[in-house]
Amino acid sequence: MRYIITLLFSLSLFLTTHSQAPEEVIKSIFNDALTDNTAEEHLLYLCKNTKGRIPGSQEALHAVRYTMGALKEAGADTVWLQEVPVPHWKRGNELAILKSELGSIELTISALGLSVGTGPDGLEGNLMEVHRFEELKEMGEGEIEGKIIFFNRPVDNTMLNTFSGYGGAVNQRISGASEAAKYGAKAVIVRSPTQAMHDFVHTGVVRYQENIPEIPAVCVSPHDAEIMSRWLKKDKKSVLYLLSDCMNYPDTISYNVIGEIRGNEMPGEYITVGGHLDAWDISEGAHDDGGGCVQSIETIRLFTELGIKPRRSIRAVMFMNEEMTSTGGAVYADEAEKNGEIHYAALESDRGVLSPLGFGFGNADNERLEQLFSLEKYFRPYGIRYFARGGGGSDISPLGRFGALQIGYIPDTQRYFWFHHSANDTFEQVNIREMQLGSAAIASLIYLIDMYDL
Repeated sequence: MRYIITLLFSLSLFLTTHSQAPEEVIKSIFNDALTDNTAEEHLLYLCKNTKGRIPGSQEALHAVRYTMGALKEAGADTVWLQEVPVPHWKRGNELAILKSELGSIELTISALGLSVGTGPDGLEGNLMEVHRFEELKEMGEGEIEGKIIFFNRPVDNTMLNTFSGYGGAVNQRISGASEAAKYGAKAVIVRSPTQAMHDFVHTGVVRYQENIPEIPAVCVSPHDAEIMSRWLKKDKKSVLYLLSDCMNYPDTISYNVIGEIRGNEMPGEYITVGGHLDAWDISEGAHDDGGGCVQSIETIRLFTELGIKPRRSIRAVMFMNEEMTSTGGAVYADEAEKNGEIHYAALESDRGVLSPLGFGFGNADNERLEQLFSLEKYFRPYGIRYFARGGGGSDISPLGRFGALQIGYIPDTQRYFWFHHSANDTFEQVNIREMQLGSAAIASLIYLIDMYDL
């Protein structure tokens, strides 16, 4: 009897959802997301119990186990792990002391991911400030050899698109070490790429070029970068003592976590919703990207809770290793190709979980874009009006080779780089209502794309 009642209830939900107007289904999605606290509990757990879930760490494996359980609890038909090769890098002791005729000051620093270390004794050298790679070439080896290069190009705060501002400064962090090493520099210290002026340091990965010596690379907080620049103007012979005994170990294995609701009509076609589960070791990874993972899990939960039966199979993917070498997205696409899967669309949430603005759509022709833009009317009542050309994300980009529609979830990002890659990216910096407005928006868009074959 209990089985019959459950079956009748499920059938009722199915018929109700499929007979409702899209506006009513979307309203029910928003109402549920804004009144259920499951997502908040998931984010709190990830932030406080798997803090520092850098690829290759035990914290990352803990997050893998936890999100497997969360996807099962959300109602996914199938949940499984996908092996991903990841780097295994550990930071050690860190210390930077600026010495000049003005005195000495300890700086707030963080080694860059995959950087080589200084060794346990550290190193010392005269400091030289530059803003552009071209300056290195102009000065040449004679001036640079044996120096520590201080890259101090700030993010352009006049740019309203904060990601564009970030993009204009982040090459110092990514490539600065190799650019300086070409001319004999012994280490680099890089201004944190952020619009904020505070004493949090923002880390990230460094990329070494082949056949160029690998030298230690660290970031310094924007506040301390300003101090360094002022001191160097008064004393060009300022010296930096730098200790960063981080270490690279052989690659290891971690996992993508995948949960799927099987489609009713076209189960062999897939729509992927994802975020990356890894986060920097100095961070709780709330905005980057625990919140994006939670929003992906919420898509599964909301579909299940509300009896929305998708025509295509919907997958929520917690990608591993986006921050360092992006192997999670590559493995997911390679496995899809090996299995002959048809990937219809993919959405990535990796810009923080502040108030939702809308979505960006990539690799779609004008006719399809017009149809996608027409969906804006369903989101207008919720203040979500930004539907634009150009979108995607690093983890879903490999699916582009299958022709999958690339979608980037776009929240308000004016405060995002206050948190990004720093110890300031904590659970307390997330407004759960804003995050859940985004969860509802994502689930609603997936529902509409699937229903209308967009």
